[in-house]
Amino acid sequence: MSEPDPLTLKLSLREKCAWGLGDLGSNLMLCIGTLYLLKFYTDELAMPAYYGGIIFLVAKFFTALTDMLTGVLLDARRHIGAKGKFKPFIFYASFPVALTATAQFFATDFTLTVKTALATLLFMLFGLFYSLMNCAYGAMVPAITKNPLERAQLAAWRQGGATLGLLLCSVGFMPIQRAFNDSPSLGYVMAALIFSACGLICMGCCVRGVKERYIDITPDHHQPSIMKSFCALFHNPPLRVLCLANLCTLAAFNIKLALQVYYAQYVLNDIRLLSWMGFFSMGAILVGVLLVPTAVKRLGKKQVYLGGLIIWAAGDVLNFFWGLSSLLFVAFSCIAFFGTAFVNSLNWALVPDTVDYAEWKTGIRAEGSVYTGYTFSRKISAALAGFLPGIMLTQIGYMPNMAQSETTLLGLRQLIFLWPCALALIAALTMGLFYKLNEARFVFIIEEIGRRKKIVPR
Repeated sequence: MSEPDPLTLKLSLREKCAWGLGDLGSNLMLCIGTLYLLKFYTDELAMPAYYGGIIFLVAKFFTALTDMLTGVLLDARRHIGAKGKFKPFIFYASFPVALTATAQFFATDFTLTVKTALATLLFMLFGLFYSLMNCAYGAMVPAITKNPLERAQLAAWRQGGATLGLLLCSVGFMPIQRAFNDSPSLGYVMAALIFSACGLICMGCCVRGVKERYIDITPDHHQPSIMKSFCALFHNPPLRVLCLANLCTLAAFNIKLALQVYYAQYVLNDIRLLSWMGFFSMGAILVGVLLVPTAVKRLGKKQVYLGGLIIWAAGDVLNFFWGLSSLLFVAFSCIAFFGTAFVNSLNWALVPDTVDYAEWKTGIRAEGSVYTGYTFSRKISAALAGFLPGIMLTQIGYMPNMAQSETTLLGLRQLIFLWPCALALIAALTMGLFYKLNEARFVFIIEEIGRRKKIVPR
């Protein structure tokens, strides 16, 4: 009996749900740091804002390198057991990720130098283990399905999980923290512990529910060297373009997330607005995520990606000029976040396509190296997104827990709206002009690879 065509094989709803739980879990542990760690540094550890920026910069550059190391480790595996090539990394790394995510929110009475060094070390350890877990998770897509529409579905489920994780962190973290009025520092620890534990459970469900089907069983003596796998990255124009665009979009997205707590507290004078804003804006992202598969089927990935960037930029422009009330801020933020849904979802759908492109172009299949080459750009952008707000908060004269000057408030508005808008437009120009891997060419590539060798299902 012949094997089913990999280009038409459908995945079950249960497996897609399990896949989405993976990014839900990882984002429950990641977003508590993205959203609240800078504020914890400035308000609980009494660090100058630029110290927090430097910590983010150093730690994120370090984890960019650990992403590349993870790719090398994945591609260097020669003997793959029954548990699969990628899932053992996800399972075993998730435990230290949860532990270090919580430990980052412990307040101490050490000197500023010691507190800074300890915070940097914890952030670096978190990044190391998160790389092992999350890079293996993302690199697994080509092993799950060859069907481009199913990859778009997985990307939508992944983005749905990520959005739900971000929504839960936006809505739930600060209410838990504020429940400990007598000990704000303890509130941070308890909130981090709850979200990390839930994230750990989700990662376990993902490992149990997802199946690795397509793994090269190339004999050891035919395996490409690590250096050849790494060098194959530089012969992959679609990946280079995608990395550059993603450098802009992720930096823009993270800048918005890091600064929204300051905007709500000091510009709108309503810190409680964060829960409502998180609920509605993340709801807008979920609506966008649900529309991704249909939009891709009708218009193609690149067109949908560019449309999302334009919607995103429009929402930020509207917010800068008219988002000075809570209602308008939430409304315009929903427009911007609706646009990000298409961009962030398709980032994950486009990366597996570049894996197949690399194999077609060079004869080397290196899921780990390609994926982590991509996440390297994400970590660089995350480093900049963590560094710039901390530095710019200092430059615009931010002082914690007091009324801000008009100059500082204007600076906050520029940082949270104009900078992300400009980066989104740069990404749109980059993808529009230079990304050439469309649907028709992808189908040709897959068919050509299939003629060169037999795909072995697991």
